[in-house]
Amino acid sequence: MPFFQNALFYTSVNDTRDLPVHSGIEVAFAGRSNAGKSSVINKLTNRNRLAFVSKTPGRTQHINFFQFDTELFLVDLPGYGYAKVPLSVRQHWDKFLSTYLQKRKTLQGMVLIMDIRHPLKPLDIQMLDWFAPTGKMIHILLTKADKLSRNQANSTLLEVRKYLQQYYAHCSVQLFSSTKGSGVDEATSVINGWFGINQKTLTNNDSENKKPPVKGE
Repeated sequence: MPFFQNALFYTSVNDTRDLPVHSGIEVAFAGRSNAGKSSVINKLTNRNRLAFVSKTPGRTQHINFFQFDTELFLVDLPGYGYAKVPLSVRQHWDKFLSTYLQKRKTLQGMVLIMDIRHPLKPLDIQMLDWFAPTGKMIHILLTKADKLSRNQANSTLLEVRKYLQQYYAHCSVQLFSSTKGSGVDEATSVINGWFGINQKTLTNNDSENKKPPVKGE
């Protein structure tokens, strides 16, 4: 079971000046609206409603931080590609998101969620183009794999992997199903590695001996 099963909501921000100040590690989750991002976070943390699944996907324009150790955070980025919002709001969000992805020093890697039936859409590529130049880790989850036959799912996985090897060589990819629970162990192993988690040494005592991060810069 991943250590981040104990994650709790920490803060929600909509401006770079409000980002938490800490010296720890963040792993961000991004994806198109309705790709299953919230379900992925809930499955990985073994929680039913840690990440809220909105009835109006794509409307929330905030970055949500979930803390599971004193300075270790899962970061939920808003779903993209759905909401109809004013141009000024969209421009603000694009600038905020690109700044966070490209300049956030504590951001270790990004888990990019794609519906296996609709992978590598233009906005997914834009997200890769924003983040890939940082040289940080990217792991793609092809969600809702249970919606396809095993052969279809594996075929799509191979196609996406081939594309990544050509254009984004340092990215990794796997199949995932929140409904069936398949792919959880593989994803957990990747994310734990980014956090530098050794399951034999990470203890609650370590958390109690550290000061919590502060909000704002």
